[in-house]
Amino acid sequence: MNKGRRTFIKRTGGVTLLIGGAGIIPHLISCSDNRETISNAPATQLTAWVRLDPSGSLTIYNPAAEMGQGSMTSLPLIFTEEMDADWNKVNVEFSPQESAIYGSDGWSSDRKVMLSAGSRITKGYFQIMRKAGAQARHIMLYSASELWDMPIESLTTENGLVIDEKGDKKISYGELVEHLQLPDPLPEIDEIQLKDPKYFRLIGKDIPRIDIPQKVNGTAQFAIDIKLPEMLYGVIERGRVHGAHPTLLNEEAIKALPGIQKIVLLDYGVGIVAQTLEEALGAKQELRIQWSEALASGFNSQKVFETYAAKADNEEEHDIITNQGNTNEVFRKAVKRYQVDFKNDYVYHAQMEPLNAIVRVSEDGQRAEAWVGSQQGFDSKLGLPGALDLEPDNIDIHLQYLGGGLGRRSMTDFVVECGLLAKEVPGYPVKLLWTREDDLTYGAYRPLSLQRLKVGIDKEGDISSFAHIVVGDGNRLLASGIKNAFYNIPNQYAALNIIPAGVRLKHWRAVGHGPNKYAIESMLDIIARDQGIDPVEIRRKLMHNSPKALATLNKAAEMADWNEESTVGRAKGVAFLERSGTLSTGICEISVDRATGKIRVHRFWSAHDAGIVIQPDNVRAQIEGGIIMGVSSVLKEQLTIVDGRVVQSNFHDYHLLRMGDTPELIETAIIPSAQPPEGVGESGTPLVAGAIANAFLALTGKHLDHLPFTPERVLRALNG
Repeated sequence: MNKGRRTFIKRTGGVTLLIGGAGIIPHLISCSDNRETISNAPATQLTAWVRLDPSGSLTIYNPAAEMGQGSMTSLPLIFTEEMDADWNKVNVEFSPQESAIYGSDGWSSDRKVMLSAGSRITKGYFQIMRKAGAQARHIMLYSASELWDMPIESLTTENGLVIDEKGDKKISYGELVEHLQLPDPLPEIDEIQLKDPKYFRLIGKDIPRIDIPQKVNGTAQFAIDIKLPEMLYGVIERGRVHGAHPTLLNEEAIKALPGIQKIVLLDYGVGIVAQTLEEALGAKQELRIQWSEALASGFNSQKVFETYAAKADNEEEHDIITNQGNTNEVFRKAVKRYQVDFKNDYVYHAQMEPLNAIVRVSEDGQRAEAWVGSQQGFDSKLGLPGALDLEPDNIDIHLQYLGGGLGRRSMTDFVVECGLLAKEVPGYPVKLLWTREDDLTYGAYRPLSLQRLKVGIDKEGDISSFAHIVVGDGNRLLASGIKNAFYNIPNQYAALNIIPAGVRLKHWRAVGHGPNKYAIESMLDIIARDQGIDPVEIRRKLMHNSPKALATLNKAAEMADWNEESTVGRAKGVAFLERSGTLSTGICEISVDRATGKIRVHRFWSAHDAGIVIQPDNVRAQIEGGIIMGVSSVLKEQLTIVDGRVVQSNFHDYHLLRMGDTPELIETAIIPSAQPPEGVGESGTPLVAGAIANAFLALTGKHLDHLPFTPERVLRALNG
């Protein structure tokens, strides 16, 4: 490439640097439109890009959803750190939903995916954004060296400036726009060339989040806020039994109602498109539907535990997760054997913003666009290509802020539904809304399950075998957190026994970690109490080969003054887990009203090793919020099904934790680390159940075996 070709001058419009998996693709493109930029890009897997204006301002494109977890700040901040740009001049926008360009390999080594779930955003994009930022910095240095005819080795960067080390010259990144040149060839950036963490000036500091001001002053736009010209409204009646098929009995009468534009018959429901939301909801109330039987018909979520208990030991039906050593044989020979069943009910996501989307299909049916708050998915066009029979390139997704995801918005069912309604009225945008009742009764829940734990103790008093069988529905949704990699137990067995129930299920914050770690950590305290061992000490012994895990245990114990007695009527409980690479220990202090059965969590301490932490204050906020959500799910939240129908319908009977019941103190410690970031957004929530159960055991001598710990169940345990 000659100098004339690699020189790019643009005096007014700025320049876009396309960032690839190995760095900046050797093209400099001047354009302000995302679609034009992508169409001009080489056919290469690109993962992020940035626009630099002559004023020195940068617009960095964020490829992840922003649902309150802070990725709108953390990912651009990583890029800015390595580019050595001025953070005060950074603007952030959502990237287009193009996984070939903006995807991460955090979910799969052989494909790029745009999915904001599983606490994998920062972890999946960390090295990508660092290398991309370092490549951009190298271009700034090279361009200045060419401009000044100086060796690149004599130049450095600082906060958006290229500086001659002797201090004779300096130039801002914005001033370099008209002088940008690319080295030929463009060098690869090795990890060794990236900043040493000790020189970070942004990463690890408490940088204010970009999205907070708009969310505080009310100008932040969520999908539910959007109104488009000529917009129609859609609703769907899905019934109360999951999977039942509808037969509409009064279609003509519904068509005759005011404002009704279209009735759309779906396999599992009846859709209505109307001029106003009120007209759509009114027509929905008038629907007369005959529902078929379904797999879920007759299902009872409380009675099913009897069936699960009978099936737990049927090894022929086990889907084995881990099988280390000879667990059955060692258990049979154990000096002391323990067997305990733990149970958990369904839990609803209860995200703040109701599910909604807007889809407009062009009049000729050849293109579509959607406005949606989504956690995205393995299909970056959110299922619309299949629903609309369109090529992915003919669909534009306008990602918006979303008011809570928690796993529910990693499903694309509500987007696909909106597309199916919009397909029937081409040319008009259609906004589909799920009411709270829709989402509670036809949502997708964290699975209920029965956990059977069988543990053997050898003659030295050590845990020699640990078997964990989970019975329920949901396949691998039940499996996360079932392994005990940080406890030195020589013989371990874990398996699933899947019994389909026909109820819709989905990832819920930390997925199976909540029920599984509750059972495991409770079992340890049951053993410790029976053996006369301190709960922290039994874990210290099990962690002797896992120093990083042990460090979190010791830190949490120090924070909670573990060895100091609680005040009369209170007790402490401890729990440990690993989630998405982060190691965490939590300790809570509770009291129990023995007359009403109400548990009150007074204080909660936790310590976490999450690798390099990009935004410490934000991480603490994530953990604290997760702990509060954990307390809510453990003490309050219960979704039940009788005769195949969800009993609860809104927040009057699906109870959430109220502000007056939140802990008086939540204290969080982050263990310093120079290792790459791990996932931290889900770490706090699954700590809670085990810690509360163990505090209850310490306080009362009784163990709680069924989530949630409702007052009725607490009284039953106390009086049992």
